[in-house]
Amino acid sequence: MSKYEKLWLYLKTQTSQKITLTYDEIEKIAGVPIDHSFLTYKKELSDFGWRVQKISMKNKTVAFEKIVE
Repeated sequence: MSKYEKLWLYLKTQTSQKITLTYDEIEKIAGVPIDHSFLTYKKELSDFGWRVQKISMKNKTVAFEKIVE
């Protein structure tokens, strides 16, 4: 099981095309703090129909978008 699987499953249930979450929201959903390993784990997200659009270190947010085929 992936460190961020709870987050991936949460995103999979979302109906909007884009969603932006704060680092705090990600931590609450995933049960683990976002850290540098997120850059590696984010590759798994495509299996759930989403991708990372933008990571803002300044605003401490991550923007996600659904993959449209």
